[in-house]
Amino acid sequence: MISVGIIGGSGYTAGELLRLLVHHPEVKLDFVYSTTNSGVSISKQHTDLIGEIDLAFTDTINPDVDVVFLCLGHGRSRTFIENNTFSAATKVIDLGNDFRLENDKNFLGRDFVYGLPELQKDKIQSAQNIANPGCFATAIQLGLLPLAAAEQLNDTVHVNATTGSTGAGVMPGGTTHFSWRDNNFSSYKVFTHQHLGEINQSVQQLQDNFDAPIFFIPNRGNFSKGIYATMYTKYKGTESEAKELYTSYYKDAQFTVLSDEEIHLKQVVNTNKCILHISKKDGMLLITSVIDNLIKGASGQAIHNMNLMFGLNERTGLELKASAF
Repeated sequence: MISVGIIGGSGYTAGELLRLLVHHPEVKLDFVYSTTNSGVSISKQHTDLIGEIDLAFTDTINPDVDVVFLCLGHGRSRTFIENNTFSAATKVIDLGNDFRLENDKNFLGRDFVYGLPELQKDKIQSAQNIANPGCFATAIQLGLLPLAAAEQLNDTVHVNATTGSTGAGVMPGGTTHFSWRDNNFSSYKVFTHQHLGEINQSVQQLQDNFDAPIFFIPNRGNFSKGIYATMYTKYKGTESEAKELYTSYYKDAQFTVLSDEEIHLKQVVNTNKCILHISKKDGMLLITSVIDNLIKGASGQAIHNMNLMFGLNERTGLELKASAF
């Protein structure tokens, strides 16, 4: 069994991680670290886990676990690694943004591999440390990578993507309260969102001559979970050629599929799937991508990476079904 520790156990991504790991057949939860909830039953914070987990949060770590997941929020993983030592054998999967970019991947003797399985599965399988991708970045990259791999991204890319309220984290804020979010819609960080760095990095990894801008408008939706992203760019080929390109690129992917029919969020919420749809109109290729921001965009992808790192079947613990209603 793989012994697992979770650092920062009270947030949305940690809650989703716990819901998945508690039923993972190859995992034993060793500890869940939370300084604010130390001694409190985990099922008191994550109430849906009542009857499924009997652990309490702790403010101490076991440095010898097989793998530790960092769910601390952006910018806090470096500080935690600086102040806490794990054994050389312990694998680290960071769900924050601290180690995603090439210039940030080496830290205190740990070399982090960018953990998008559809981009570099082989590197993940041999990695000791993983920088888990961002949620928007996952949905958008999966929509663009087949074009980049074929060196057919040759013009400006326009992206419009909407995320649910859980994308803002568990701490309440002015734009996350129900009374503000309900029956409302807004944009934020237009053209400047932090996920653009990793998106451009991955695109250029496959197509090093790509130098066109990616204009990204992130939106806040009045729903809890999911990301609905649309991308469009000029494309010289036919729609059928584009579909063949995407089908070929994802032929061995376990969780990313192409749909012939138009897609919607309920197909992927509460699953580790990304579903894509392709169409071409007036010389523009339109790619639609949908994921669950907390699963495929965070905790499910982290477990997918863990499975790869430990030589397990990629789908272990991730055979999840969407609800039709």
